[in-house]
Amino acid sequence: MHIASYNVHRCIGRDGRCDPARVARVIEELECDTVGLQEVDNRAGPGHDSMQLDFLAHVTGMRGVAGMTIIRHDGHYGNALLTRRPVLDIRRHDLSYGRGREPRGALDVDLDVDGTVVRVVVTHFGLTTRERRFQVERLLRVLDDGPRGVPLVLLGDINEWRTGGENLRRLQAALGRSPACGTFPVWLPWLALDRIWVRPGSALRALDVHRSPTARVASDHYPIRALVSVTEDGALAAEARQVD
Repeated sequence: MHIASYNVHRCIGRDGRCDPARVARVIEELECDTVGLQEVDNRAGPGHDSMQLDFLAHVTGMRGVAGMTIIRHDGHYGNALLTRRPVLDIRRHDLSYGRGREPRGALDVDLDVDGTVVRVVVTHFGLTTRERRFQVERLLRVLDDGPRGVPLVLLGDINEWRTGGENLRRLQAALGRSPACGTFPVWLPWLALDRIWVRPGSALRALDVHRSPTARVASDHYPIRALVSVTEDGALAAEARQVD
């Protein structure tokens, strides 16, 4: 299973242009069968920047699953999933902190990966430490509600700037180590805001940041991708390794 996480920044690139076709090219470069997205703007309208999830799904030939966290009268905005895998179930969880903060959520999808059920969760945490603490607590409760025997992939923009921060430590304690790779900002990618966790950890075979010329201008984040290997019982006797 080749899976990636990509904050597309409403398809607005470093040049200030909204160009969903450019983002679609980056997604195709990833050569992944499943891609979790953040900051997808899916409003209806006549412009080229409208209905971004529908556009990206059409161009890449993948199925789009919406996990929108902001619902307006003219459309939706937030998390999404693109996949070539059969979708078995879809759940959406509210992680919003409260008034004055941007609504946040988690898109929770069961996929059929060659006969094995894999749970993929796409999320985007808030900007303040207190907000993220609340979201980590709620998300860990959501994850604990699911069956332990099902392989899990948690991915997204966690907005954790400190490598030793409390919220990151709590996620690592519950889900294992997530390799830290700089994804933000694209002009000086030293912050590992975008992460991928895999449980069991032995199923994570490789992880890298996709830093192509197109990805450098398509958004303010680079996408991060992983190779996940899953057997019928959801385990694999292999050590995780990081790819430069």
